[in-house]
Amino acid sequence: MQRYAEPLARLIEELKKLPGVGGKTAQRFAFHLLRASDEDAHALAAALATLKASLRLCSICNNVTDVDPCAYCASPVRNRRMICVVEEPTSIASVERTRGYQGVYHVLHGTLSPLHGVGPDQLRIASLLARVEAGEVDEVILATSPTLEGEATADWLAGLLRRISVRITRIATGVPAGSDLEYVDEVSMARALDGRREF
Repeated sequence: MQRYAEPLARLIEELKKLPGVGGKTAQRFAFHLLRASDEDAHALAAALATLKASLRLCSICNNVTDVDPCAYCASPVRNRRMICVVEEPTSIASVERTRGYQGVYHVLHGTLSPLHGVGPDQLRIASLLARVEAGEVDEVILATSPTLEGEATADWLAGLLRRISVRITRIATGVPAGSDLEYVDEVSMARALDGRREF
């Protein structure tokens, strides 16, 4: 097994922590950065440092943002009476690509997954209920992925929301079962939103 100098080995180990990056890919990335100009390497390091220092969660919807509230919550043209509930901030981009949704969002930051120790307390559910209970929401669209965990989360949320007088809808089957919203094309996402149903 090849041994690398400690700084290079440390970088490889850190890169392996990224999703989808195995040992060989981490090595390629590390050697690419080693060959990169000092300027490029410092720019990447600065971007990473700025990312962690300047981003936070929106106090209303939990989207990742550099301003609070985020651009969606602060927009005067968005329909605040309609909330689209998504699992992760990356799912917002899939919905936005349809150019058909003009409501606001709520990001759960995950799904219920008892096998992985994720219960209701680990998700951003209390703030969603507070928004709906304030009485200024007409419809909640449950746009969790059609995976086992996504469906379980939608079912559980619907049970909670039924106690409040609000229309509950679920995105339609334009999104293939077992897929993540992050990878859905614009047409499928638009059909899913247009064909949403009462839940």
